[in-house]
Formats: sequence, structure tokens, C-alpha cells
Amino acid sequence: MLRIHFTAEDLLGVRFADGPAPLLELGLAVAMLQRHDGGPGFARWRRSLSTPRARAAVAPLRQLVPPSGAGPLFLDPPSDDLDQGLETVRSSAGTLVHRELTRVTTKGGLPATTLLRHLADQDRDAWQYLERAMRAAYPDLVGAVWPRLRTGFDTDLAWRARVQREHGLRGMLAGLHPGSRWRGSVLEIPVEREVDVRPGGTGLVLMPSAQWTGGPLAGPYPLGTLLVYPAVTPLPLLPESGPDGGPQDDPIAALLGRTRAAVLRLADREPTTSQLAAELGISLASASEHARALRRAGLVTTVRSGRAVRHSRTGLGHRLLSP
Repeated sequence: MLRIHFTAEDLLGVRFADGPAPLLELGLAVAMLQRHDGGPGFARWRRSLSTPRARAAVAPLRQLVPPSGAGPLFLDPPSDDLDQGLETVRSSAGTLVHRELTRVTTKGGLPATTLLRHLADQDRDAWQYLERAMRAAYPDLVGAVWPRLRTGFDTDLAWRARVQREHGLRGMLAGLHPGSRWRGSVLEIPVEREVDVRPGGTGLVLMPSAQWTGGPLAGPYPLGTLLVYPAVTPLPLLPESGPDGGPQDDPIAALLGRTRAAVLRLADREPTTSQLAAELGISLASASEHARALRRAGLVTTVRSGRAVRHSRTGLGHRLLSP
């Protein structure tokens, strides 16, 4: 369970980051390569990165980033500039490096490899090797999909703003991850690890990632406590571009993805999963996955009808589609 202990000042200081962070997205991508969730879209993404060059570039980073995504904090500063972020990594204080490497080996389950020991000893060659690995992995893992990551970030912010207007700040925060709930001033988010976060009046910076499907991650950074969570539309469902090379004209499709937007529109008929699959020409598994994502976002409800299940729009889903 991730517990975020809010003060009144923290609630007043809740804000969104300005945009996705290159090195933070790199760390999440390395974690995603080691996971098996995210559906068939992410499975194809993983296969596309199975080339010898990509595997060689990622290998050193896998020693530092576990599948949970909770790698060392010095490795993924939330800077919006790649070179500036790498400079921050190079200048990491020795105490921070040692503390974080101890955490990922004792609590994160990573082995204490030779590379990690040399990094902890501030070995110059090890740090240069790490920087080369990060630069080599970045183009394929982040650079190639950066416009879509930016789109996913922007569309998630638009969605959260709408939820906040409907349900208030506390409702928006509880809606960041399924099963989250408030106990007084503590937001409890169901994750596998036991973590207590106390921003202490510095507020909370929210950062959605279209490249991450795991549970929310929280940690202290110079800009304040950062909460990274999966964006409402994951990377495989984000369109490359519209017909003119720019963003799509349909704002709902830009927010949810074309297929998911179509599922939401069809939900006014209360279709079964089989009917959704047949109507949209997709597999039953894909139709179920889209309906489940919309249900998690509070846009549809699902009820069993005999041996089938039917999906219908919620009030929030109706309002999202209203002009």
C-alpha cells in the first residue's frame, strides 16, 4: 500500500508537471521491458526492441532498474531536457548514490553487480559507462516515441481536469489508480510495496506516463514529492498522427485512442463484449481490455447478463461525449 499523508498545505500545493521527463521515461521504459503486463500492444513494443543493438544498450540499465520501476532516484531526475538531466545524474551526491543503490539491492531485489559497486565508489569509468548506456538506449526507448508520450501526457491532464471539475481535487486524486481511497487526510493507493510518503507541506507533483502500466510511484525530488502514474491512454493506443501529419481532429479519440473512443460511443447501446468485438473488428480479448480501461476511468459500467456481460456509459461518460 502506498500511503500519501497530506497536510492542508500539501493539498493546496498539488500540481501537474510541465511535461514528461526524458530520463524518467527512460527508466520506466527499462522497467516495462522486464514486465509482462500492458496487453498485446506493449508485447509488440517489447518485440520491436529485441534487436541486438537495443538489448546491448539496455543491459547496463537493467542492473539499476527493477520491473517495479522503483530504480535509484539519482538515475531519473525529472528534468525536461536530456543533456541537463544527464548532467544532474553525473553530479549526484555520493551519499544519495550510496543510499539509493543500497535500497534497490536490499528492497528492490537487484543483485549488487560490479557496476553498482563501482558506481557507489564513484568510479569515473563506471559513471562514464553509465552515461554512454543511457545515451545509447534513449533514441529507441524514448526519442522515437516522444511526440506520442507528449500527447499522452497532455490528454491525461485534460481528462484529470474534467474529473476534478466533476468530483473535486480529492476525487481526482483517488481516481488516479483503481482501488484508491481516502482515510482522513491520507490517500491510500493499492500497490505491492508498503510505502509511506509525507510531502511535509511541499505539495505533490503529478506526472502521468503513457509508457508505464504499473502502480503509481512516489519519491522526493528537488521540485517536491513526485507521483508518477499510468496515463489514461497507454502508448500503444496513441495515434501516430492525424491525416495531415498533426494531431487527430477528434478530441475524444486523441484523449482515449480511436478504438477506445469507439467503444465508449457504442456503450450507449449496452453492447456485450462479443458485440463490441464484432462491431469494431477486434478480438474478444482486445474488446474486454478496452472496456476494462474505460471502467477503471469511470466512463462505463459492466454488468453480467446471463453468460455475457454488458457495458453501458456512466454519467461521466455521457458528459465527456456531450458537445
